[in-house]
Amino acid sequence: MKKCNEIVEFIKDIYKKDFIALHEPVFIGNEKKYVYETIDSTFVSSVGEYVNKAEEKICEITGAKYAIAVVNGTNGLHLALKVVGVSEGDEVITQALTFVATANAITYAGAKPVFVDVNLDTLGMSPESLKNWLENNAIKKANETLNKTTGNRIKAVVPMHTFGHPCRIDEIKEICDEWNLELVEDSAESLGSFYKNRHTGTFGKVGVFSFNGNKIVTSGGGGMIVTDDESLAKRLKHLSTTAKVPHKWKYFHDEIGYNYRMPNLNAALLLAQLENLDKFLENKRGLANKYEKFFKSIGIKFIKEPENSRSNYWLNAIELENKAQRDEFLEYTNNNGVMTRPIWTLMNKLPMYEYCQNDGLENSKYLEERIVNIPSGVVL
Repeated sequence: MKKCNEIVEFIKDIYKKDFIALHEPVFIGNEKKYVYETIDSTFVSSVGEYVNKAEEKICEITGAKYAIAVVNGTNGLHLALKVVGVSEGDEVITQALTFVATANAITYAGAKPVFVDVNLDTLGMSPESLKNWLENNAIKKANETLNKTTGNRIKAVVPMHTFGHPCRIDEIKEICDEWNLELVEDSAESLGSFYKNRHTGTFGKVGVFSFNGNKIVTSGGGGMIVTDDESLAKRLKHLSTTAKVPHKWKYFHDEIGYNYRMPNLNAALLLAQLENLDKFLENKRGLANKYEKFFKSIGIKFIKEPENSRSNYWLNAIELENKAQRDEFLEYTNNNGVMTRPIWTLMNKLPMYEYCQNDGLENSKYLEERIVNIPSGVVL
C-alpha cells in the first residue's frame, strides 16, 4: 500500500518516538505515592482503604449507585452473569466480534454463547440482528425465553462497547425487556464513554469495566462491576470475597465463592489513574481529531464515535479496503516501528466456539477483514 510510509511518518511525528506501542500506560499523578502508602500500611491484599476509594470514584464517574472491585474484567463478567441468574445449560446471546473474554465468561458461568451480528458504525451488537434472531429462533414460555432448536433457556444478552464506542444500548435493553432477558454490559473498553448522555455500563442490570495494562486507565490488572441494585451489589461483593460471612476471626463460607476481590495495591494505582481520567479523555479526543483529519486527507476511513455517543476513543481504528490491503498495512507498520493490530478473530472461528449458533454475521465478517487498530496511547 503506497500510503503506508506516509502513515508511519505521521504517527511517529505525533509521538516523537522511533517505536510507538499500541497503547501503553501513562503515570503522571499520585501512582507512586498511593502505592507506597499502601505498602507502608501493610494492607496490600483485598482489604484496604484504596479498594473502597476506587469503588467510590467509579460510582462518581459513571453515575452508578454501587461498584465492586475485582481482579479483572473477565472475572467481573463471570460474577455478573452468575448474579443475574445464568446457570448451567443456559444460553447467552453476545457478539462474535469481541475479545475472547466475553465468550469465556459466559462459558465459566456454565452457559453457551449464541452470536449475533454487529452494526458497521458502532462495531457493537446490532439491535436489529438481536431482534431478528430472537423472532426467528426463540419462543416465550411463561416468563422464560427458550431456543426453539436446542430447547435451552436463553437467559441473558451481553453486548460489548467495541474500542470504547457505545453500541445502541437503549434499543438492546428494550428488546431484552420484551423477551425477559437480563442485560449485562461488557463495558471493559468504555470507561469515560457516554451514550445519550448516560455512561456505558449503567443501562443493564450490571456493567463491567476492565483496567488491564492497555486500558484507558490501569491498575495493572483489575476490573469493576457496577449496578444500581443494592441486593445484587451485596451479593457480588460476597461472592468476590470467597463467600466468607463477615466476622472478626471466624472463617465460615455459606456457598461456593470466588477469590476475585481486587487487592489494595492495585486499587491504589487505579485511584491515582482515575484522578487523571478527564485529562486522558481530552488528550485522546485530540489525538482522534488529528487522525480523522489526516486519514480523510489520504482517502482512508477513520472510525468515528457513533451518533448520540461520546466515545473515550480507547483504541483508534481505520477501515481498509480489503483483507490483502489490511495484511500489507500490518506487515509494513509493525516492521517499521509502529505497532498496529487487526480486530479480533471472530469467536465462532475459534475451536471452542465453532459449534455455537450464529446469525450469519455478515457485518462481523466484513469488519474482521478490514479493521486495524493504530497507536492510541496518551500523547505526552
